[in-house]
Amino acid sequence: MCAQIAACPACSVAPSAEELAKMNEVVEARIMLSLPTVHCAACITAVERELERATGVHSARVNLTLKRVSIEADPDITADDMTELLAGIGYEAHELDAGTLRATETDKRGRELLMRLAVAGFAMMNVMLLSISVWAGAESATRDLFHWISAIIALPAIAFSAQPFFRSAWSVLKVRRLNMDVPISLAILLACALSLYEVTQSGEHAYFDAALSLTFFLLAGRYLDHRTRAIARSAAEELAALEVPRAERFEGDELVTVPIAELAVGDLVRVKPGGRMPVDGVVTDGQSELDRSLLTGETVPVYAGPDSVVSAGEVNLTGPLTVRVTAAGEDTSLHRMADLVAMAESSKNRYTSLADKAAGIYAPGVHLLSFLAFVGWMVISGGDVRLSLNIAVAVLIITCPCALGLAVPAVTTAASGRLFRRGMLIKDATALERLAEVDTVVFDKTGTLTEGAPELTNLEEFKPRDLQVALALAQASSHPLAVSLATAVSGAGVEPAGLSDLCEVPGYGVEATWNGETVRLGRAAWVGAKAGPQTATYLQIGTADPLEFTFADHLREGADKAVAALKEQGMKLLLISGDAPVAVEKLARRLGFDEWVAEALPEDKAKRINALTQKGARVLMVGDGLNDTAALAAAHVSISPASALDAARVASDIVLLGSDMSPLAEATVIARKATRRIKENFAIAAGYNAIAVPIALFGFATPLMAALAMSASSITVSLNALRLR
Repeated sequence: MCAQIAACPACSVAPSAEELAKMNEVVEARIMLSLPTVHCAACITAVERELERATGVHSARVNLTLKRVSIEADPDITADDMTELLAGIGYEAHELDAGTLRATETDKRGRELLMRLAVAGFAMMNVMLLSISVWAGAESATRDLFHWISAIIALPAIAFSAQPFFRSAWSVLKVRRLNMDVPISLAILLACALSLYEVTQSGEHAYFDAALSLTFFLLAGRYLDHRTRAIARSAAEELAALEVPRAERFEGDELVTVPIAELAVGDLVRVKPGGRMPVDGVVTDGQSELDRSLLTGETVPVYAGPDSVVSAGEVNLTGPLTVRVTAAGEDTSLHRMADLVAMAESSKNRYTSLADKAAGIYAPGVHLLSFLAFVGWMVISGGDVRLSLNIAVAVLIITCPCALGLAVPAVTTAASGRLFRRGMLIKDATALERLAEVDTVVFDKTGTLTEGAPELTNLEEFKPRDLQVALALAQASSHPLAVSLATAVSGAGVEPAGLSDLCEVPGYGVEATWNGETVRLGRAAWVGAKAGPQTATYLQIGTADPLEFTFADHLREGADKAVAALKEQGMKLLLISGDAPVAVEKLARRLGFDEWVAEALPEDKAKRINALTQKGARVLMVGDGLNDTAALAAAHVSISPASALDAARVASDIVLLGSDMSPLAEATVIARKATRRIKENFAIAAGYNAIAVPIALFGFATPLMAALAMSASSITVSLNALRLR
């Protein structure tokens, strides 16, 4: 078939536009699910295989680090379909807002820096090859030819690659301010201008290679800095992504799935067992138990029945609930927490690093010195512009803030490497400087100092018959205490008893018939027992006295050593937890904490951190849960374990990669040493300038000699940083 000839350009591109529009039509849905229980390659395989078997699913990819799965499927496939599918093979899944997450995955600035870095590197290598020929003895016409080829390669490459410095310098010059990019831009531009002038005059020296090298290495540093910051994505965005995007609303007797934005105060919504609460509200019908550990740190699920107050983000465990909406969308407690985190993050971003403080003093001095050199030599030489400009450029290059720019990154890299080998990942460029200033350490309890999983403590106290009945009842429930009980009892080789009429009573426990008698496992009041101070579940067989199964949360490996070592360093220690007072006091006394606070809400933790900060304390916060996120963001510096929730890890400055807590105390020691090295590097840079600048000012240094001296100072600073390893 021949192509039709269009009468005008617009007509000729119309078919292409239609095809492009069709390409943009929604042909598949992207569903993102959080998978908090995946932990190994076998989990990845099981989840991906199960999802890809489903009709309408095109692909499924699990990210183990983020504990998420991304699903491409037909538009009619919903997140609920996928959640139920995964629940069938034993994996807990929760829907995440794909739109919000996609925004954080876009990294245009990183790609732009990488592209400019590649162009600068390619041009630098080619110009270097030509320069070597000149240094080897090329003369007259051959030398001029090589210089012209270097100019043709270097000038467009610098015009493209050095734009980040030029833009930054121009933006501050417009408001009559200076930053580090101003002398960098001037050095690059003047080196190019002087080189071009020398080439047109058939001069012996051109410095295109120096200008390109400067651009390449500064871009490399800028890209590494960008990657460090990209890792520290906004915790507020992660929290917002945890909000449930849709809810089931009662419209008459029917349930209709609607976006959260369409809910109003007074609406009735249905929350199924296993689902996350979409709104703040009051229970009007149904009984169940709620997992509030994400919001409060309370490890034991709480009862929820009519008139119970519930909050967005809580997980409904056992029975369906009907909830009257009191707050939805931006008014929910979860959203308020995200706002709290965003405010704390913006406050932390105002911290100025030592390098920035030094640059604020250094940059104006460099320009003034170079200008004075130009004016002075114009007077001394009787108006020799070439000589005056040569000396002014030499001063600018010799004082180029490379050593100053390397003073902090070189030390940070060495310290980060040492901490990484000890199992700690630094996420923020200024985290070490802030960690060195810490004098107060605040710990969360559950999941941080303890492992956050209840374990049965009195298994040996029961008869085999009681254990068989308890095991059979526990296996019928997904309650955390029932799961722990079933794991411990079956691990002891006990076989479950044969029960009939087995059913779970939402909010109370599990009930069945055994040998003609009613047997129950659940809450103390439900089985006629008196609740003790310890976390427990109760078994009743017929009319016999209830039996108490007690649970305890184990101390995390190295937690006692970390707390003791920090105390030896003179730190003030504080334990703040959302858990019950008995459990918190017991752990605080055992580890020797100065102070402890129990039943703290997320806002209470952040307020306490802010109160300590206002009194002059520099607080290190160590936490892992959603309820710690605001406090982690508000603290001077923060650390979370790798097992923490995504939002908590994102909010923290340092991530503890292993399960051992003992490297925590070493981190503060390394941070103090790193700060000392940074100050030493500033002293080296100042000493170098004190010697080199007069030489350049008196005209004893050519731009090439200045470039070599500048490189020597940079190498010295790097070697000093390596002493930290």
